[in-house]
Amino acid sequence: MELDTTISAVVTGGASGLGAATARALAAAGVKVAIFDLQAEKGQQVATEIGGTFCAVDVTSDESVDAGFTNARAANGQESILVCCAGTGNAMKTASRSKEDGTIKHFPAEAFNWLIQINLVGTFRCVAKSAAGMLTLDPREDGERGAIVMTASVAAEDGQIGQAAYSASKGGVVGMTLPIARDLMNEGIRVNTILPGIFDTPLLAAAPQPVKDALAASVPFPKRLGRPEEYARLALAMIENPYMNGEDVRLDGAIRMAPR
Repeated sequence: MELDTTISAVVTGGASGLGAATARALAAAGVKVAIFDLQAEKGQQVATEIGGTFCAVDVTSDESVDAGFTNARAANGQESILVCCAGTGNAMKTASRSKEDGTIKHFPAEAFNWLIQINLVGTFRCVAKSAAGMLTLDPREDGERGAIVMTASVAAEDGQIGQAAYSASKGGVVGMTLPIARDLMNEGIRVNTILPGIFDTPLLAAAPQPVKDALAASVPFPKRLGRPEEYARLALAMIENPYMNGEDVRLDGAIRMAPR
């Protein structure tokens, strides 16, 4: 898909990190961008910076997502690009024993479901509603109507200790990539997924510098944390390359995560 001022996009989780970098990259290519996020101040700031539109959206709510698409389309027209970066994480062993007093506890199902609802169901909700809108567009060259990029994680394949819920949520995103691409193949909508490794995003902001340095040193090459701009470059490559469809691509400096 050739990027220009006739194209509009929606980026979920676009107020910070990978999403903000992608929103900036799309805007720099001339695309009209709408940002979906719950961080109103940061989201509006990025939207103002790039000349885009901010929509306060909770991806776990049908009503909120519907309102977001209505507002985005009123401002920019029907999107032909969707990039899903909204997500979060938590960590806890499935079951564990306290070293202090031997107390046994387990990962609450409510916490597991909470993560699944945001990372997996929230992604699917946005994809399904955006794809339905893309079906109304006239086809472009090669019959293309749209391009969707979802975000998983290397944890989908290399889940660490305490990441059962997170890995399940991201593994679900990987698992639905090809079926969704097949669902939409006759409508000219492509679907691909990025599996980022250890990136320098707000999720790592609170980590002490020695922890960040150790994480960076664990990457085979280059020995540093990933940059959000590098995620954005791959997202744009997936959008612009008309033959890329149904793919899951690791972006991780060749890291393979250890158990802990």
